[in-house]
Amino acid sequence: MTEQAVIHPDSGLSITEARELTKSENLTEQLVDLIVKGHFAAGSKISEPELARRFGVSRGPLREAMMRVEALGLIERVPHVGARVIALSRARLVEIYAVREALEGMAVRLACRHITEEELDALQELLDTHKAHIEEVEGASYFHQQGDFDFHYRLIQASRNHTLIGLLCDELYHLLRMYRHQSQRAYSRPQQALTEHFHLLAALRERDEELAELLMRRHIMRSRLLIEQQLTEDKEKAS
Repeated sequence: MTEQAVIHPDSGLSITEARELTKSENLTEQLVDLIVKGHFAAGSKISEPELARRFGVSRGPLREAMMRVEALGLIERVPHVGARVIALSRARLVEIYAVREALEGMAVRLACRHITEEELDALQELLDTHKAHIEEVEGASYFHQQGDFDFHYRLIQASRNHTLIGLLCDELYHLLRMYRHQSQRAYSRPQQALTEHFHLLAALRERDEELAELLMRRHIMRSRLLIEQQLTEDKEKAS
């Protein structure tokens, strides 16, 4: 969900600097995609010289890209080790979902005020597409990995609050996408989630801020409870 920067003619950057910045932005997107989809295993070390050779870039754009990926919470710097991919525990996920519950509740309340009829119609079309394909194996897989995020992403964008958009659509969502891609035991409830999305859309159409916030918080809370259930089962098996 990272957005590529547009270099303005009056930015003051030289042509060389602008090209280096563009390389860094493109490289950031590639690194995020590789980490999220598990091409770099959780906890694995990342060699910057090796990446520079792999992508055919100089160390400058690579360092900039690595700093951006680190800011998104996907890699961390470890003393005497260097950069490595974050290992996302389920305990950390519970914390993330608690934050989502509060922030997305606020976001959907704001969306009730600012979302346009065109955006509402686009959400209806999106959910109708999910409903038509959710029974298919491919469709269910798509919904589990991307469809849920598409719906939430559009709602957050409709809040028109740039701070909320930055907090939710960058770091938190990349971490959640990484978990969903890499965890083979992640609980899935696509049919129930889709039903809850339709209820949220109805509240948005009514511009009912209180109901929309309540529905969103319950929606995310249910996902958090599933992760907590999985965390408890893991502890019981380990004991």
